Amino acid sequence: MTGFGAAEGPAAGGRLRIEIRTVNHRYFNLNAKLPGELSALEGELRERLRRDFDRGHLAVQARWSEYPSRETALAIDLDRARLVAGRLRELQSALGLGGEVTVELVARQPEVFVSSADGAVEVAWPEVEPIVARAAEECRAMRAREGEALAVELRHRLELLERSAERIAARAPERLVRERDRLRAAVAELLEGRILDEGRLAQEIAFHADRMDITEELVRFRAHVAAAREALGARRPVGKQLGFLAQELGREVNTMGSKANDAEIAHEVIAMKGELEKFREQLENLE
Repeated sequence: MTGFGAAEGPAAGGRLRIEIRTVNHRYFNLNAKLPGELSALEGELRERLRRDFDRGHLAVQARWSEYPSRETALAIDLDRARLVAGRLRELQSALGLGGEVTVELVARQPEVFVSSADGAVEVAWPEVEPIVARAAEECRAMRAREGEALAVELRHRLELLERSAERIAARAPERLVRERDRLRAAVAELLEGRILDEGRLAQEIAFHADRMDITEELVRFRAHVAAAREALGARRPVGKQLGFLAQELGREVNTMGSKANDAEIAHEVIAMKGELEKFREQLENLE
């Protein structure tokens, strides 16, 4: 499912912005682009996002909207100071100048005092986690809105599948009667006027009818449809469960098609396979 969420907040004396983008993926896949100060927190970030996202490709980008201030230290380059003092005394002697080479004079010379930042900024996970949580919540809200629209579409597909199953169920008894009459006529033609063993014929017809019976397939099909509807109403990730149910629905439809021996039922089975394919395609967008 696609989604986007962003949040910003204080961290380590600066302000950090985190953006989360998600697209479809069968598994949880994280691609994080973090500033160097946050690179050590990628493990915590991954575990935190896995609590909110069951699957999908997540692109996370973090950047400083206000860079953290660093403490500045003032260091003395003693070697440089000694060199400067020595050169000043040489100059004083060479030119025959009076006076003293004082600390103030040495300190005013370049590179005697050196300012430097006190290392890298340290960012603690408890400062970052609330920002991640708000971005994830916004992203999940967008995914939830998309999920509701997908659920409407998937329920519509289930309804179309159920209607086809009802038409097949209504057609099935008529098909058995027609097949019984066809077998009786074929046997009578083969006997060429000889006496027909009604008992034996009844057994053969019953055996053939049992092979063509799709009652069990219809019962299981309806049960799978009911389970899919129930899953769509749940407040949890159901993509994998619906994928399994779609597979089972396809299995029952295929069996009904193999037992059909009827043009109208065969047409319904073809239509059901088309609807199931659309159902599976939409499942790729569902968590």
